[in-house]
Amino acid sequence: MEHKDLQPKQIALTAPVSFPAVFNGQVVGSAVAPVGSIVTVISIEEGTLMGSYAGGTARVPIQSTDLLQRTLAEMAKPLPAQTPVPPPGMAVATPTPRPVQAADEMAKWDNPMANPDDQNPAAASGGFVHPGLLHTDADFARMKSHIGREPWKSGWEMLIANPHASLSYRPNPVPVVYRGGGSPENYGRLYNDIAAAYACALRWRISGDEAYAQKSIEIMNAWSSTLKQISGSSDQCLAAGIYGYEFANAGEIMRTYHGWKPEEFARFQQMMFEVFYTKNHDFLVRHNGTAIDHYWANWDECNVASVIAIGVLCDKRPIYEEGIDYFKHGKGNGAIHQAVYFIHPGGLGQMQESGRDQGHTNLNISLLGAICQMAWNQGDDLYGYEDNRFLAGCEYVAKYNLGYDVPYRPYANSSFTSPVIAAGGRGDLRPVWELVYNHYAILKGLDAPYCRMMVEKSRPEGGGGNYGPNSGGYDQLGYGTLTYALDPAEVPRDSQQSQ
Repeated sequence: MEHKDLQPKQIALTAPVSFPAVFNGQVVGSAVAPVGSIVTVISIEEGTLMGSYAGGTARVPIQSTDLLQRTLAEMAKPLPAQTPVPPPGMAVATPTPRPVQAADEMAKWDNPMANPDDQNPAAASGGFVHPGLLHTDADFARMKSHIGREPWKSGWEMLIANPHASLSYRPNPVPVVYRGGGSPENYGRLYNDIAAAYACALRWRISGDEAYAQKSIEIMNAWSSTLKQISGSSDQCLAAGIYGYEFANAGEIMRTYHGWKPEEFARFQQMMFEVFYTKNHDFLVRHNGTAIDHYWANWDECNVASVIAIGVLCDKRPIYEEGIDYFKHGKGNGAIHQAVYFIHPGGLGQMQESGRDQGHTNLNISLLGAICQMAWNQGDDLYGYEDNRFLAGCEYVAKYNLGYDVPYRPYANSSFTSPVIAAGGRGDLRPVWELVYNHYAILKGLDAPYCRMMVEKSRPEGGGGNYGPNSGGYDQLGYGTLTYALDPAEVPRDSQQSQ
């Protein structure tokens, strides 16, 4: 572990290992790699390594590989000759030791475009699928082939009718984005421009009209050449999280466009790392110096979403894994065990923000859904984590917002108390339901009756500006009917799971 320069590029399996099965860039199930299979090594940790095999990526127990044998063989090699001792009186420069700080770790990623191994593209890209955040190439092919029939036709019409998906749109970048206190707030410029960059990116990938590709890149280039900082009150952490994952998704779609110059894409990556990721990381580590349970769940969730998205965008596996690990094991309220904090008899999962208001519980669905979808497209099934815990939360929120009664357990922590479920915002719609319903019910074949009813109520889902002019209308990228709806007849049967 201490000598990563000696890390092998490939290892052989000494026991069968299950890997995600990937077809046309989409995870459709799992496959067992037999003994003797050659696996590309992405990273090595204590007890496990991250490996890539036949397009799928998985954690592999070290004891299931020949890594230990390779290590012993390496240790058996004779040591290189030692550096000669300088003659007496000759000065020797000795580096001054200093404490390792968080900034030192961040400095490792000063150049997100750096290629650690030009001979191994899989290692150089962290083994990531590209494009591979909310949408893959296979997803775009599906969208393109379906827009002539419902419900995709209505979803496409929602997209092209939105003013953000227009060639007349003009970007409005600023050097400093303020959300909360300090200078007058201007973060609306950012979320509107992100909505436009994303909408135009979708329109290009589906229609093939390069004018929309050029418009999306115009917007992203304007910001990457201008933005230096996100500031304001503690709300700046919300801006860094929500707009970080959204902007990264627009960039991930456009990375394959031949007209985006490599130096421009690299500058966009650099902005996403320096301006957004560093703030995401700091919030998840320090929570602004508050108690670990001080913030509502969505604060953690949006920053986790941004970390995962930027890890993929910048081809940095450790950044991506930071977000995955927090989702599973984080101590803040946005980690899955705290976000869906109580499972009631019968299987409904009460959300941490259910006693606050329903607008924010819908935001929880949006952010956790984005996290799960981005991870899914990289071979990590967070949807199914802990017996589909996220689905339990989705069904709880959907059922209550459809007007049904749900059980409620009084909630309290060090910062706030929610003795009863909140009725504020009950029944309001956000474009968050297509994604979770189609994954759980259509792709996996699980029962999600209340999510289905929410989809029927909300179709077709729109995007930025269709759900109000303020920030809440831009807290999700939207257009889920167009981008996530699946035809059950086209889903491979072996990709579905019995409930």
